[in-house]
Parts: sequence; structure tokens; C-alpha cells
Amino acid sequence: MKLNHEEVKRIALLARVGLSEEETEKLRTQLSSILENFEILQEVDTSKVLPTAQVIGMDTVMRDDAAGPSLTQSDIMANAPKKEEGFFRVKAVLE
Repeated sequence: MKLNHEEVKRIALLARVGLSEEETEKLRTQLSSILENFEILQEVDTSKVLPTAQVIGMDTVMRDDAAGPSLTQSDIMANAPKKEEGFFRVKAVLE
């Protein structure tokens, strides 16, 4: 599907994107190419393909939680700009 200049301008307006004439022409070419690829994909028979929500296995890539050594309170407070009784002193955000 080939887009014309006015269709690209309309898309840019809806997206609130300002385009120069050169950018409009470049985008027209790129969007037309993308739409042509979708037209090719629409020719593929998917009638026997079941709809799926997940196309790959549901494997977690996260490691298991494990307790480990942590910093001491004095190490943590060492770089605090303001501290009071072992706590960070911050400016009040609520009145």
C-alpha cells in the first residue's frame, strides 16, 4: 500500500509530529514499505493456527532470592549529608 503525501501529513498531525518536506517524503517511503510488508503477511494462511498469548516458554531469567552479606549501618550512613540518631535526615515533604 503506497501512502501519498497528504496521508503522511495527516498521520504526522495525529501524532503531533512536525515534519519538513524532506522528512515527509522519507517517512512516506518508509511507511509505505512497512505497509507493503504487512500486505505480504496477510496472504499467509493462519486459519489452523491457534491464538496464543505467549509464543515462547515461560522461563524466568531471574535468579532465586538468597540472603547475603549487607553493609553495616555505619557504612551506609558514612556518606549521608545529614543524619540524626542513626537515620537519614531529609527535608519535610508534607506539612
